[in-house]
Amino acid sequence: MNLSIKKGVGFGLTSGIITTLGLIVGLNSGTHSKAVIIGGIVIIAVSDALSDALGIHVSEEAENTHSRQKIWEATIFTFLAKFFFALTFMVPIMLLNLNQAIMACITWGALLLIVANFIIAKTNRDKPLAVITEHLFIATLVITASYFVGSLIKQIN
Repeated sequence: MNLSIKKGVGFGLTSGIITTLGLIVGLNSGTHSKAVIIGGIVIIAVSDALSDALGIHVSEEAENTHSRQKIWEATIFTFLAKFFFALTFMVPIMLLNLNQAIMACITWGALLLIVANFIIAKTNRDKPLAVITEHLFIATLVITASYFVGSLIKQIN
């Protein structure tokens, strides 16, 4: 797999997991509504995937070191990875009761992050535990902040 595809998949996967988990946990703490959470996931899968793909596209163009083909590969694979991984979180939401679904989503997201970061660490000859721990810590911060933001919004309404 070439570097532009790795960038796109790595960014899309990571952003798709962490953004979608933050959204799910925040919306759940604020609304406790499956319909709202499903709507949020679909919106994230489309609008945020397009936005992130454009961000990668502009970033790669700004570097001015990549061919048009490599820029478009990174763009397309960012969109596809973010879109796909965001949508995977709909499965537990649709199949389980909401409390179980939230726990299943967090577990699924953590598992995906662990596997992806293990592969990245091994590829880069880094210590997998350090890379995994760092990224799970960041994901935990996002999820926790989202929970409190959702709870605060619920109290305001």
